[in-house]
Amino acid sequence: MAGIRQRVAQNIRKTRNDIGISQEELADRCGLHRTYIGSVERCERNITIENLEKIADALGASVQELVE
Repeated sequence: MAGIRQRVAQNIRKTRNDIGISQEELADRCGLHRTYIGSVERCERNITIENLEKIADALGASVQELVE
């Protein structure tokens, strides 16, 4: 299970960096706390489907893109 969590974390970070926004900006866009985004990107937290959808929307990506 850590494999998919790591893949999602890497995809969130890569997509965020590709569009040139900070963790704080991403957090503001999706209504989550900056430390939550950081902990997801470091694989320290399990992400809920609901929050994954919020993050995907804020990044202009699909959930599928972040999971694959």
